[in-house]
Amino acid sequence: MYFGLITQESHCFSCGSVKIGSNPVFADSLQKEPVIERAKVLNVQELAEDALETDFFTESMVVSLEVLSGDYKGQQFEVIHSLTGSFSYDILVKPGDKVLVTIDDMGNGVVDVYISEYLRDTYIYLVLGIFVALLILVGGFKGLKTMLTLILTIVLILKVLLPGLLAGYNPILLTIAVSFVVTCMTMLVVGGMNTKSYAAIIGVLGGVFIAGLIAYVIGSKVSLTGLSNEEAMMLMYIPQGVNFDFRGLLFAGIIMGALGAVMDVGISIASSMEEIKSLNPNISTKALIQSGMNIGKDIMGTMTNTLILAYTGSAIPLLLLFTAYQDPLVRIINLDIIATEIIRAFAGSIGLLLCIPLTAVAAGVLTEKADKKRNEEKTV
Repeated sequence: MYFGLITQESHCFSCGSVKIGSNPVFADSLQKEPVIERAKVLNVQELAEDALETDFFTESMVVSLEVLSGDYKGQQFEVIHSLTGSFSYDILVKPGDKVLVTIDDMGNGVVDVYISEYLRDTYIYLVLGIFVALLILVGGFKGLKTMLTLILTIVLILKVLLPGLLAGYNPILLTIAVSFVVTCMTMLVVGGMNTKSYAAIIGVLGGVFIAGLIAYVIGSKVSLTGLSNEEAMMLMYIPQGVNFDFRGLLFAGIIMGALGAVMDVGISIASSMEEIKSLNPNISTKALIQSGMNIGKDIMGTMTNTLILAYTGSAIPLLLLFTAYQDPLVRIINLDIIATEIIRAFAGSIGLLLCIPLTAVAAGVLTEKADKKRNEEKTV
């Protein structure tokens, strides 16, 4: 395991050298950049406690590995793999396990190898495959269209949103633009170019943008920093040297996080109202809007709970700490990290609630206009 600035000791079969407790080697002094490859654990042998010169590790072992990918595929290495006693950082291995290893070619035939992580992607791809299969099996052609919109959404996030943020663009404006494209693309591809999709787009964008505005105003009033988690603070030291607007990143995250749930509510109401209209073509606009509101009220209870529970679930370890140390509520609720999550959850819920009347009214008005247009065409 690689921990902090301590490099792993390794024994290379190809060069016959052992390197123990070496100092860090920086990239400009290497013959090649370190590479990450897949490997299989062949054997694990306990190492005597006095074999290492440091007391930092609690346990060490000699691990035999076979590299499964890259330029070193098929080669075997013996590495001294050490444990610190920390469950968060230690990588426990046994014969047959597959792991990721970092291979550092030091030059002159010396190769430094250490175990850097468990190999998890095989099962991740398995779950992804099950998801795609069920999506197509249950959804049919609409499932394929859903898969297409999902891929396009991921591409927009990876190729537009994240690079734009790293380039220093305004996070709120960029997120609003991406949210607009994602919403329109998803609704039009899945629902088609019709009244249902247009109404859902109006309701979703209205709800999400109002949620973002509320989060921005309230967040500014309560002096949220956007630096309530370690990942945000680590952005201050990235090599690109971007001067991030961390508060803007926070509000952008609130907008993006609320978008999925609000889209679900918007399309559900618009689709239900379209079905009601098709079954009762003579229903009045007022009655149709009221039906949409009634449907939204039923959705409201579960979806609001979904957002609150999702944010609570992610913060359970933190909440347990507060409970264990019996911190007073006034201190807990005023902490930056807790205030951030509360505003995130309730701003998203407000956007969801506002999406209901916006979608219902938009669907009712657009349906009425579509009926008038059809009647005029028939008259002509």
